[in-house]
Amino acid sequence: MPTESLQPPIPELTSRAVALWNECGDVRPPSGRTYGRREKKIHEHALARFVRDIRAETDHIPKSKFDADGVRKRLMSAFETFARRALDWQDRHVQVLLSGKFEGAAADFLREARSFEPSVGSGDVFQACRNVWVANGLQTLLGLPVRLTPAIFAYSMLYPYTDNYLDDASVAEDTKAAFNGRFRLRLEGRPAEPANSHEKRIFDLVSIIERDFDRARFPQVFASLLAIHEAQVKSLRLLRPGAPASDPDVLAIVLEKGGTSVIADGCLVAGSLNPNEAEFLFGFGAFLQMMDDQEDVFEDRKAGLSTVFSRAAGNGPLDRLADHLLCFGRRVLEGLKDFGVPGAEPLRELITSSLLQGVVSSAGRTRGLYSRAYWKKLEAQSPHRFSASDRQRRKLERRRALLGRLFEVLAFPPSE
Repeated sequence: MPTESLQPPIPELTSRAVALWNECGDVRPPSGRTYGRREKKIHEHALARFVRDIRAETDHIPKSKFDADGVRKRLMSAFETFARRALDWQDRHVQVLLSGKFEGAAADFLREARSFEPSVGSGDVFQACRNVWVANGLQTLLGLPVRLTPAIFAYSMLYPYTDNYLDDASVAEDTKAAFNGRFRLRLEGRPAEPANSHEKRIFDLVSIIERDFDRARFPQVFASLLAIHEAQVKSLRLLRPGAPASDPDVLAIVLEKGGTSVIADGCLVAGSLNPNEAEFLFGFGAFLQMMDDQEDVFEDRKAGLSTVFSRAAGNGPLDRLADHLLCFGRRVLEGLKDFGVPGAEPLRELITSSLLQGVVSSAGRTRGLYSRAYWKKLEAQSPHRFSASDRQRRKLERRRALLGRLFEVLAFPPSE
């Protein structure tokens, strides 16, 4: 199935995203809302209390279903208090995420992931679960039931399996190339024999999608999977020393990889997309990819991975690049107002505020890459001082193993 069945075609969507990014290069984004010292103090107190509540639950891992239900209720209540007092969420925002639908889909995903691959690591599960939440958000925006479908499960599992493998610098390029050839055949619905058990798992996930979506009736689903595969293959160039040669090459590859990822989410949620939906979702995915690259700049530089951020780091402060990303994000997210069904406005508001705040917070966690003046300017737009956020994050980091155990117990409650 050719990727041209997607409209507009991926090359056109990539060109539009590149053009939008370039338009934002000389535009300073308007300053976001700023928070005074008193407001920050209130928000930081609420954040600290939320972290204390979480840490307290890890001191006593539930040993029965009754105990697990109690922990779940307390954590939901603690999150609601945190959202209202630390993030200034209104009732309409709280109701979106505390309906239980997103939580239920995440728990279902964990159970399915463990059933599919008992040895899958918690880190991979969490990475994959992020895509489940994206898909659930799209279901809400499009007025569809929020649930874990077989296709969403399979697609969310595919890309820890394939993306991490293809990004692994220790795997020889010819090995990756051979796998990519077989994987492409499988995505096209043509015969392909897996070379090992890892590949068999990947092919099994494609089979799950095929059972959910008939190839003849839903050609966009499989065209979108081919599109993200092709983007992944191109992204292998980002790991090669000295290649690609130019910043425009890097930009186009990064935007295409992010854009096609969310195009696939949209197709797997709705079965097909109209041109306006495809254009918004491509831009949305491109913005999410840029945010990830901003967050992972140190790790990417260490791994020798070329991104817009890793190439710019070390060549002076990233102030202008962060402004560039904020402008790009605002322009992309303007499309939310025309995306989805009436009544989805609270989620649209949450997406916009959370993602733009995410750019600010990410800069706060990578202080050495920005000038002091710019860093302080961004901190004024954060509900918390960056130092306070870091302190609470470190407290949770020290409980990572226990948090993972608690998460699993809540998904798999002990029998009475």
